[in-house]
Amino acid sequence: MSCSLIGLCQYETNKLVRIRSVRLGSMKWTLNAAILLFICIMMLWNRKYQEFDLVVSSVTTKVKGVAQTSPPGVGAMVWDVVDYSVPSQGKNSFFVVTNVIVTKNQKQGKCPEVLPNGRLCRTDKDCENGAWEHQSHGIQTGACVKFDVMRKICEVSAWCPIETKTKPPRPALLAAAENFTVLIKNNIRFPAFNFIRRNILPDMNDTYLRSCQRKNDSLCPIFRLGDIVREAGEKFSEVAVEGGVIGIQIKWDCNLDWLMKRCLPKYSFRRLDEKESNKTLYPGLNFRYAKYHMMNGVEERTLYKAFGIRFDVMVFGQAGRFSFIQLIIYIGSTLSYYALTTVLIDWLIGTSCYSAEVGQNYSERKVESIQDKQQCILSVSYVDEKNIWLVKRSQKKSLQNIKPISVQPRKEDAGHLRAVLCLLQEGTSIEHDSQTHPNSKINPNPDTESRRPAWCKCDCCSSSPLPQEELCCRQTNGPCIATSPLFDRLVLCRSLLEAVLLYRDPLSPPPDPSQTTTLRHCAYRQYISWRFGVPHSDTHPAIPRCCVQRIREEYPSPDGQYSGFRPVVTMQACENGEL
Repeated sequence: MSCSLIGLCQYETNKLVRIRSVRLGSMKWTLNAAILLFICIMMLWNRKYQEFDLVVSSVTTKVKGVAQTSPPGVGAMVWDVVDYSVPSQGKNSFFVVTNVIVTKNQKQGKCPEVLPNGRLCRTDKDCENGAWEHQSHGIQTGACVKFDVMRKICEVSAWCPIETKTKPPRPALLAAAENFTVLIKNNIRFPAFNFIRRNILPDMNDTYLRSCQRKNDSLCPIFRLGDIVREAGEKFSEVAVEGGVIGIQIKWDCNLDWLMKRCLPKYSFRRLDEKESNKTLYPGLNFRYAKYHMMNGVEERTLYKAFGIRFDVMVFGQAGRFSFIQLIIYIGSTLSYYALTTVLIDWLIGTSCYSAEVGQNYSERKVESIQDKQQCILSVSYVDEKNIWLVKRSQKKSLQNIKPISVQPRKEDAGHLRAVLCLLQEGTSIEHDSQTHPNSKINPNPDTESRRPAWCKCDCCSSSPLPQEELCCRQTNGPCIATSPLFDRLVLCRSLLEAVLLYRDPLSPPPDPSQTTTLRHCAYRQYISWRFGVPHSDTHPAIPRCCVQRIREEYPSPDGQYSGFRPVVTMQACENGEL
């Protein structure tokens, strides 16, 4: 319980890397200024500092205009607003008749059905009494009557004579409706702000409404129908033939702040139905209505199939007012944009804009890599390869044949190199130490070469039962590094190793000549510092088999037993001899 409480009383923060560079510093402040400018522009343009409320509205319309037509079989006829403006077919809409098909003097009776709705017949047996279809004009009487000279058709009980025309007249009979006008009255309200407004503004009086025209005043609430259709991208004479649906859009985008108060309507128009007749099954818009009268005591009617344009008035919009809470929320949401500066500069450092050495140094100081404990990453140094190879240890595949997961540049251990050079200057000459051991040069014989493992490239490696120990000092065929005089001087020289041990622990007694374990482990450390420099973090240096064999020959174990290669996590463990 106490441990969990201690864990709660802790604070964690991110580690920062500060790069002192005029170029990077200037780039950072330039990018931050550009981001700040973008945030301010978007805040003012989209009014992100305001609280918004959606509009609630109601619409009423009033159409004015008179036209005269001459429908076939009817004669001259004057149309006023009562005739062509029928009751609205939906909310916030009005309908204006532009074309018509008139069928006069219909009365209840029996008459032949018309094609294609009727059923052709030869005898009365082909007609079913009381039957009807969805497209028929009446109910069959069961009689088969003459339709024309060659055909007969089933008789129906209906309003006779039946309407025969199906296609509307061209041009439209009420083409003069183009000059009709409509007054749109739109009342809006924003409940959250208790704000009320209408599209007929307070400064608009009766004189203004009688004379205003939309082409001169975009706020005029009186519209000519021809102008509405034209601004919707259509031609009134074509739409009037079969009818259609036109949308009148009123947008309210109100700013209720005291210094920038503005709330005016903006009108736009577009066609809502499909205008191409050959792309729709039932093009345009039409409906039927009738006018009834009595003739000689018999009720008759005049049937009108009316084609026209329905105008749908659609109101949408919003109002905004300053809100300190919304401003704080917007500022908080945009702070993350400044992370783009870090992302961009990190990307530039990693590209060719900077040297690979600078990018590598920055990456290592900023990012601390931790390998999975189940993965063991080995670092391999070949004498014929300048870089260090990082490979995954395999329990089945030879280490020599494993492909590297990455190639890293070699880092020199400057401190170790200076110390070794000082010790070498104090030691004996090269000629003297080069003859300290008769086995300083490995001379492979034909028998050894015949027993050479397949993964060996220097002809000096012996086989090993462990795949992680099957590593040669070379990537390609060539001489072994263990045969070079420098290997004897830096790795095998006893006086140098004793000096290194004394340098590390000045108060330690000199090693007993019979105790070679300490010298052997020190030789391992010397080889790692020489060939690997500063090992990469979370990697384990792997010494080639030929070098391990040469060190063991120089400083053998008294009992002939060796622990073998055991990967270590830190160089401190390596210094303790855990190899």
